[in-house]
Amino acid sequence: MSAYKDHSYSIDGGSTGVLLVHGLCGSPTEMRFVANGLARAGYTVVCPQLAGHCNGDVALEESRWQDWLDSAERALVELSARCDRVIVGGLSTGAVLGLMLAQRHPEKVAALALYSPTLWLNGRHIPWYARAFQIVRWRWLARLIRFDAPLDFGIKDERLRELIKRTLAGPGAPEVPFRTPGIAALERQLLVRAAVPDVPRIKAPVLILHPREDDYAHLSNAAYLQEKLGGRVELVVLDDSYHLVTIDRQRSVVLERTADFIGRMVGRTGQLGIAAAGRAV
Repeated sequence: MSAYKDHSYSIDGGSTGVLLVHGLCGSPTEMRFVANGLARAGYTVVCPQLAGHCNGDVALEESRWQDWLDSAERALVELSARCDRVIVGGLSTGAVLGLMLAQRHPEKVAALALYSPTLWLNGRHIPWYARAFQIVRWRWLARLIRFDAPLDFGIKDERLRELIKRTLAGPGAPEVPFRTPGIAALERQLLVRAAVPDVPRIKAPVLILHPREDDYAHLSNAAYLQEKLGGRVELVVLDDSYHLVTIDRQRSVVLERTADFIGRMVGRTGQLGIAAAGRAV
């Protein structure tokens, strides 16, 4: 087994902190574009590496959703000690972890930014057998199953898709699986089951950015949260991205809308001046 590598990173800034949580089988690199943009706007940004991630299949299969949550929770506590307020952002499964953080630490989470929040894998490229996986309850059975990533890798932009594939194949890159282990998929389901019942208890303001063409998680995921969350919710529907919105064609829209949302939370506007690529409604 290769030596453990930690790809977490942080960028020092002002008294408002932003915690950005990557997705299942992903890495903190997924959040780099948004993190750098928010850092330029003057915020302190932390992007933790979730337990079991970025170090190969074995490490991922040995981790549980509670371990992933512990990773995000430790980062939240540390960031809260450095900043007056913290906004938590998360991509896909990272968004579900963000919901859990808001449930468990309402005094530490001032607001949430949820990118392609994934409660259910019901996107157009999810095969029927992946949906049938919901009936699996045992780790020994889940260990026998693996799910191939969609051919488009959750990214609409073909050039970016190929660039990321080459980068991940290079030396020093995070060891992220191109096939999702069944155990990781099972743990993701258990995380969702733990998070969903308490969603109405979340009173913090929430920004949701979700692509209309999400190949992993249908827009119904965002609609469900918009209906069930207990506080104010802003929903932005992206029309030129697939699942990985923090990387794909409308990443500038994601950054600008996030910066605007945070700016309104702390009484600041016009921080970035970034041209939004594409249209959001």
